[in-house]
Amino acid sequence: MAEERVCCVVSVSSQTDGSWSCSGVVLSRGPALVLCQGAVFTPFLRDGPTAWSQPRALLPAALRPCPRILVLQPPAGTRVPALGLDAPSGGLQQHEAGLLALVPCAAFQQALGRAFGPAEQWRFGGEAAGDDPRALHWFAWLRVPGLDTPGEGWTARASASCLRKGEGLLACGSPFGDLCPDLFLNTLSRGVVSNLAGEENALILTDARCLPGTEGGGAFLPSPDGSRLVAVITASFCWKGAEWVGLTLLCSLAAILSSSASILGEAGVVVPPVPGRVAAVPAGSGQDPLGWVALVECGASWGSGVLLAPRLLLTCRHVVEAGVLLRVMPAPGPGRPATTLNGRVIFTTEESSPFDVAVVELEESVPSFIPPCPADSFLPGIVASNTRDTGVGSTYPHLNFCIPITILQPPIAHYQHTGDPAAFAGLNGASEGVQAAWRLQRQPGLPSKL
Repeated sequence: MAEERVCCVVSVSSQTDGSWSCSGVVLSRGPALVLCQGAVFTPFLRDGPTAWSQPRALLPAALRPCPRILVLQPPAGTRVPALGLDAPSGGLQQHEAGLLALVPCAAFQQALGRAFGPAEQWRFGGEAAGDDPRALHWFAWLRVPGLDTPGEGWTARASASCLRKGEGLLACGSPFGDLCPDLFLNTLSRGVVSNLAGEENALILTDARCLPGTEGGGAFLPSPDGSRLVAVITASFCWKGAEWVGLTLLCSLAAILSSSASILGEAGVVVPPVPGRVAAVPAGSGQDPLGWVALVECGASWGSGVLLAPRLLLTCRHVVEAGVLLRVMPAPGPGRPATTLNGRVIFTTEESSPFDVAVVELEESVPSFIPPCPADSFLPGIVASNTRDTGVGSTYPHLNFCIPITILQPPIAHYQHTGDPAAFAGLNGASEGVQAAWRLQRQPGLPSKL
């Protein structure tokens, strides 16, 4: 695949400072340039990690003498049908590389600071990052003469400025860096754009599953005329406090190129402009699902909600609490600035009900709201998150459950017609079969521990 030809592993080593590695992307083959995460060079900095605190680029003289930089790529090989892996002829290709510069990306740094404040106890980590947040916005440019290919130019790229939430992405990186690359080199993972922040979407969150060592790898935007590189993997793991968050942090390639243009220009490298794209569905149109989603805060609890009408919102029972001020923040969009609205809970299902539902009425209408059109059927495959084993405290990733809108539609329609919250009372009378299903047990049987 084209993504695998673009991606690589970068290894940095010396006799005194050991060996460190991460993923990388080949951005040009004429001349050959590789971009990777800068944090892999932390052990080799003359001034140590404090060097990441400065705003200007770091040149090769910022490194201790004589680190060896290698770029690993698979040669053309044959496919092994049983494993689905490329078996290279003669092993991996190793190319000597030199550091052009370590460059900070200011747009990504600003977006990171605004979206993940220190008071919220966010942490980002991985094999290469060394858990030092100062290195997250630094990237390394490498010159690799062995990859020079006459007649070839820059890798196909796209701007992140036109990305939309929910859009598909393909991440390519090498878990654990140069550890067992015959197995892990250029591993692919599919996901979507989970969220965006910063100038021209400098910061991107995706649910594509990445592992330590994939930092520096590429995120590609599938296209009918071939995939285009749109971002670089920055952190494979995220934590909020002690809670693991299953999202991967990406930095827009366009933002990195903008920050690097002057330093590359001094090295005689001209960076061609990154082509943009036109979004398929304009944000804020009646088809935009983001216009129906809101953040719900109730005391120390928070969760998401779905707006069904300008003053009507559905959320989960476990998110709300009786007698506590409820704050609702609809997603901003065209004609709808960021705002916070107060709401009151008009109905919650009973604790014994398998339907974890709360109905909220807002004190004011959401501006420029276009109601959704609820589906009358659904297909398997909708929602994935984490499920917790309450017996031993273990968490099972990428598994959760949702309530089909087909179950909620009749009481919603009844309430919108009558204004009587009793329209939702039927959700408390679920059959034994439904209750058994939500307890994850066959009927009859012992209660599930999940």
